[in-house]
Amino acid sequence: MEVLKVYSPFDLVLIKELKLANENDVELALRKAYNLYSVKREGLPAYQRIEILEKTVKLIEANFDSLINTAILEGGKPYNDSKVEVLRAINGVKLAIQAIGGIHGEEVPMGLTASSSNRLAFTTKEPIGIVVAISAFNHPINLIVHQVATAVAAGCPVIVKPALTTPLSCIAFVSLLKEAGLPEDWCQVLICSDENAEILATDSRVNYLTFIGSSKVGWHLRSKIANGTRCAMEHGGVAPVIIDENVQIEKLIQPLIKGSFYHAGQVCVSVQKVFVHHTIIKELSEQLVKKAKGLIVGNPLKEQTEVGPLILPKEVDRIEEWVKEAISEGAQLLCGGNKISETCFEPTILLNPSKKSKVSNQEIFGPVVCLYTYDNIDSVVEEINNSPFAFQASIFSNDVNFILSKAKKINASAVMINDHTAFRVDWMPFGGRDQSGIGVGGIQHTINEMTKEKLIVFKSDEL
Repeated sequence: MEVLKVYSPFDLVLIKELKLANENDVELALRKAYNLYSVKREGLPAYQRIEILEKTVKLIEANFDSLINTAILEGGKPYNDSKVEVLRAINGVKLAIQAIGGIHGEEVPMGLTASSSNRLAFTTKEPIGIVVAISAFNHPINLIVHQVATAVAAGCPVIVKPALTTPLSCIAFVSLLKEAGLPEDWCQVLICSDENAEILATDSRVNYLTFIGSSKVGWHLRSKIANGTRCAMEHGGVAPVIIDENVQIEKLIQPLIKGSFYHAGQVCVSVQKVFVHHTIIKELSEQLVKKAKGLIVGNPLKEQTEVGPLILPKEVDRIEEWVKEAISEGAQLLCGGNKISETCFEPTILLNPSKKSKVSNQEIFGPVVCLYTYDNIDSVVEEINNSPFAFQASIFSNDVNFILSKAKKINASAVMINDHTAFRVDWMPFGGRDQSGIGVGGIQHTINEMTKEKLIVFKSDEL
């Protein structure tokens, strides 16, 4: 029997050992889900889904502190941020409940031509079928809510494969769903290798694949999924920020710091590339550096900690290599740049890295932000749009015309104005363009994606 060992990313202490599912377990899970869907294609009754999710909310609230502690221990996100994540999870389930009432079709007009007379037509919404959810480590409970609670709300059987670094929050949430009354096979957790996850995701019985993780893995899976399987892929980007000369610098320092170093930069829309007008670069960089140097890095269980560990020691090594490479290629190190320990890295700010450096053209996914000075805003927009990634971006300015014109020209799925790129609430559409992803997340949007439409046309001489 293969075993997965789950370690704390901060002190590398063993938290738990779990059995790894094998190929036979994958087949069994698929068979259970397929048999369930085959005999109950309409899913659980809507009122029953609502009751289950309402009880789940109460159970999350009753287990609030335990869920926070689990998320911190396995994921390393600091206490205050993990607390916010569990609060978001509660709200996410509530949003899923509200969305159930919105799962409906509409009348399609008939009689507009002679040939369509004496007919009544309408659409209905049905569960799409078996959902496979493959999740990421950086929001170990909230991402599961977005992928699993949505499937339950839509009426779909779901098989979820959490990140192997953070499976415990997923297991805890699914346990609460079942305690709330969700029948056993409607949600199955599979702790398995990437190879077996690929077998799971690409099986012809799967109707919908929701994947959150690296673009390399995601696009590979998309190339191999069965014909007819619908999918949503959420990857990362380089999160560009444009700062106009017409700003109040003191008002944007805290949003930039939060967007850059929240969860040690391990967020798919974490601030990475900040383009600053040359007239304000000195003042802005000085204030950013002062704030970054004051951040408390360390044990995520301590309430005062603001930046926790990277998920794995090898990620700390990678970040160090990328920063050293950027400096050797011409970047100026303004602060940070060093390992604090085997698991933590200093909040780091680089000035004007080369466009060839990895920090300029690949997702850092660590506590590093790059500043670039500019004179010509059009060249900045061109550089942003030349990137293969397009997710959330932001613009800081007090000039409405500047904001509107640049927001329209930037290739991004969302543009934040006078806020950092990592802003998100769970009811808004969320997802990348181009190599950053496909499909749209957000509780309501995901539930819509997990349904399929059927047209019914009723002919009668009495109509």
